[in-house]
Amino acid sequence: MASRPSDIVVVGAGIVGCAVAHELARRGASVEVVDARPVGMGATQASAGVLAPYIEATDDTPLLGLAVRSLQLFDDFVARASDDSGISVPYRRTGTLNVALHEHGIQKLRATTSLLARHGVAAELLDGSAAQSEEPHLAADAVGGLLIPTHGFVAAGELTRALATAARRQGAQVVEGGRVRRIGCVDGDCIVETSRGKLTGNAVVLAAGSWSGQIELSGVAARVPVRPVRGQLLHLAWNGSGVRRTTWGERCYLVPWEDGTMLVGATVEEAGFDERATVAGVRDLLEAACELVPHAWTAGFLGARVGLRPATADDLPVVGASAALPNLMYATGHYRNGVLLAPLTAQLVADAMLDNKIDPALAALSPARFGDL
Repeated sequence: MASRPSDIVVVGAGIVGCAVAHELARRGASVEVVDARPVGMGATQASAGVLAPYIEATDDTPLLGLAVRSLQLFDDFVARASDDSGISVPYRRTGTLNVALHEHGIQKLRATTSLLARHGVAAELLDGSAAQSEEPHLAADAVGGLLIPTHGFVAAGELTRALATAARRQGAQVVEGGRVRRIGCVDGDCIVETSRGKLTGNAVVLAAGSWSGQIELSGVAARVPVRPVRGQLLHLAWNGSGVRRTTWGERCYLVPWEDGTMLVGATVEEAGFDERATVAGVRDLLEAACELVPHAWTAGFLGARVGLRPATADDLPVVGASAALPNLMYATGHYRNGVLLAPLTAQLVADAMLDNKIDPALAALSPARFGDL
């Protein structure tokens, strides 16, 4: 994108779209955000907001590097969203406890510990009794755990709404109920055709998550290969003192909130665009939670949330300029890491669009890896 666009349409009002919109608006761009749903009501509303890049780390992948880099931005990211919006965003960096219930789980934790040591990341490998001391609610047969203090969690819905409000306060407009059908270019302008009419800008950011590949791009035969992966998340009313921090087992994770509730996530299901909560999904998560923390059997059941997370074949996001449609920027395919990668994605997109600054990290995320997009 050779010239600096002044009017930018962001397609998608999830965590990534709202983070991008806020970053663009605070740097002086005129921004419109459009989505068929209200702000944060796609995959974001079913996110537990876990910020844990090292929890599943098994090797030095590009995704790990991006996630670590983005986590380092989070303190300022949340503070800026709160200050600019006037909305308090619950955010805790109380660490995570990754628990092994079987010996093969301990082998994985040892491998992760070695990786973190190479990166100079503080982590403590615990035996069963030490893990029980860190988290008294753990099942008695827990054989070990890995404590990573730098991890945390954020209220994804509140953060997304704060970003949208902050963007609005800096002049952005948010159009809800507008399903985007087609994006094209006419005489140097970008035209976004929606169910509520047309929006025009100098550039477009496609941040529509799992629906990114459903939008027609004028003159472009290929569609960005993002597929929906269903994730079900449970909301429980905890009874008594809760778990101390985000606790990660082999089949689920638990996120405690100060209001006495707990989130249990999350299934990984290839179910297309089916957004139903299912009996099987709820049962599996309840059984997994109770296996990890038996006291969960006493919790009240408040409900289940479902989100379609946008996945790619290589599990990396698609972030970067289109080679096929002028002034189109992709910011999609973040799969289970949309919340964690939001601040870095916003920074990379704004740098590229407004300052023509192409971060080296974009090479691994380029849409060109999937063809002429």
